[in-house]
Amino acid sequence: MATTIPAPTTLGASIRRDFPILQQENERGQRLSFLDSAASSQKPQVVIDAVSSYYAEENANIHRGVYTLSERATARYEEARQEVASFINAASPKECIFTRNTTEAINLVAQSWGRANVRNGDLIVITEMDHHSNIVPWQLLAEAVGAEIAAVGISDDGRLDLESLNRLLAREPKVVAFPHVSNALGTVNPAAEIIRRAKQAGATVLVDSAQGTPHLPVDVRALGADFLAFSGHKVLAPMGSGVLWGRLDLLQAMPPFLGGGGMIRKVEIGRSTWADVPARFEAGTPAVGDAVGLGAALRYLTRLDMAAVSAHEEALTRYALERLAELPGVTVFGPPAGEDHAGVISFTVEEIHPHDVASVLNGENVAVRAGHHCCQPLMARLGVVATTRASFSVYSDRDDVDRLAEAIMKAQRIFAA
Repeated sequence: MATTIPAPTTLGASIRRDFPILQQENERGQRLSFLDSAASSQKPQVVIDAVSSYYAEENANIHRGVYTLSERATARYEEARQEVASFINAASPKECIFTRNTTEAINLVAQSWGRANVRNGDLIVITEMDHHSNIVPWQLLAEAVGAEIAAVGISDDGRLDLESLNRLLAREPKVVAFPHVSNALGTVNPAAEIIRRAKQAGATVLVDSAQGTPHLPVDVRALGADFLAFSGHKVLAPMGSGVLWGRLDLLQAMPPFLGGGGMIRKVEIGRSTWADVPARFEAGTPAVGDAVGLGAALRYLTRLDMAAVSAHEEALTRYALERLAELPGVTVFGPPAGEDHAGVISFTVEEIHPHDVASVLNGENVAVRAGHHCCQPLMARLGVVATTRASFSVYSDRDDVDRLAEAIMKAQRIFAA
């Protein structure tokens, strides 16, 4: 077995105790190796406690109540927004809109900014490696206004083809939207360079950071994009929490996405005027408890240090790729180990369907994902219907990788019989 990568010393096994769900075992005494963090991460006790404390001690509707509970709930909600701004280095908390997830955040941009700015004949550029959540919203916009969609191609080893990007940028697209990190391949895209080229071409740029924010330090000011979206449930926070970051001048010029309470300044029978951002884009009663949990999760990750998280996952990914390379009949998709490969690995096992692989792994208490990972255009480009995907987080360690490899070998023995 390859042992060339030094074992992480600050993450992985040393913090598994912070995550209650990871303490369970199956009926054979095998610990849970949770390798589906790209779908949704597990939650540390501090996040669970923060949500529980909010509902037990501070639950009330926010912003307009003049009683103590409402004022405390409002303070917790806005403190969470400040945590988000600090975590991604936003210039102001006003630039941070709470959404349910990345999908809602991208739809907000497509339907609000997009309908106000994209016209018949305009070009929208996405990529072949995009999650459906960064494809379908732009399709809906394009169909509504008569715009065109084109995709940046990828290389055989799962990287974006920057020459393909340049050819599309020469057509002066209105929008460029791309994934920070591929949710299916783990490819870390050169985000700052893509943004620089797109801005030079006059495009407005959105970064889908659903997989970038959990794995990498994110600095929206350094990146230079116009919009960036991520999901709370992938950064150790509750499901139902997400963020759209946008440049303040763009947000202030955008019409609302949803109408209702909280997002208005004044309502008359015939017309309404809108609240300032961020309230303009947070119609209705918000998910305050989920936002509080998000704030707690980001504080936890800040304490761990996202640079350390990135280094831990890079080392673990290198080790996992070494282990999988030792297994005959296993094909790994995406770039080789290195700085351009985050903690997501997709693979197939010869003559075994990815769902069957995942089923055998589940029997060994190793949780992975199997399917097209909401990336059907990417699967078509790779020439497969589905893959099995293992994905890491701060609590993943070498034992998880070894158990993954051993379970794959068991699947091969079962299907060879």
